Amino acid sequence: MNRYSFGFWIFVLCAVAASGVLYGYLGYGEASLTGAIFALFICVPVIAFERGTLFPRLYNWINALPTPAFIVCAFLVFYLFISVGYTICGTLLWAIGHLPGEWWHQVVLPPRVLFYTLGVSAILSFVTRVRELLGRDIFANLLIGRYRRPIEEARVFLFIDLVGSTSFAEEFGDLRAQQYLSALFAEMAGPVRRRHGTIDDYVGDAAIITWPMRRGIRDGNCVHCVFDILDAIEANKDKWTKRFGRIPRLRAALHGGPVITAEIGVDHHKITYFGDTVNTTARLESLCRTLNAPVLISSELAAQMNLSNDITTTYLGSHAVRGKGQSLGVIALSRGKDQALKLVAQRA
Repeated sequence: MNRYSFGFWIFVLCAVAASGVLYGYLGYGEASLTGAIFALFICVPVIAFERGTLFPRLYNWINALPTPAFIVCAFLVFYLFISVGYTICGTLLWAIGHLPGEWWHQVVLPPRVLFYTLGVSAILSFVTRVRELLGRDIFANLLIGRYRRPIEEARVFLFIDLVGSTSFAEEFGDLRAQQYLSALFAEMAGPVRRRHGTIDDYVGDAAIITWPMRRGIRDGNCVHCVFDILDAIEANKDKWTKRFGRIPRLRAALHGGPVITAEIGVDHHKITYFGDTVNTTARLESLCRTLNAPVLISSELAAQMNLSNDITTTYLGSHAVRGKGQSLGVIALSRGKDQALKLVAQRA
């Protein structure tokens, strides 16, 4: 579990416990820890299931159902989790003498507790869904209004493009191509989270991932993110072949520098980045095809990192990827000397 997932669950546990204390105060006029304990037992399994952490196969099956069936099945599963959690908690507290009276009085789920739990779980699930829709960092920054006024900051950008998406769409149709892209973008999510990045946007068959400069270059996060994504695809190559008839091939480009970050929009707010750094990264990604190198990084960004020994760098010269006639040093990244030698042979 990375520190961002850990932080999320700390937030969930605190919010759920607070809701239990509030329920005890509103229902019984007493803010005690008993309400917090009950809340943790009955709310956390619901939220864990809703995020696909608990019983992921069942979660995926329910999510694939039509909306009416999804609502009915989700409610039944939530009711089961809440009832079991309430029974277990009531039994434990009764067994240690914390709850008086007969056992069955402490384990029967009152309707008001059920509806209160469903309400709290729905609110937390809604917040987490919005957070995931916007992105972890963007959601937090929108809440605190950090970019209401444009600011200049240094960021790392990673552009990843799917090779052959047009031919795939021509062969299998647009719907199948969209499913292909959705599966690929879902595969990227785990490595991006582990390397502390944020998926900023999807543009056609490309994903734009970004980091604040310090976070991106720390431990080579931005570089390792690329190879983690490639490893994830390779690890599931049989599934890709079975489901789509091919294994995705990617082109990736990394560059970093100053940008202007601002919150724009009226009815639809978005945090966006302006400046030559973003444009340069896009042009660098287009060089992947020209130079026959799947992973490129600017020499400026590479100079700021100490890459691990398994990463091989091959300097490909200076290229005009910037505006106003300026050029940029370009480095190909690979893992292992054999890959680097193969790249040099291809270019020769």
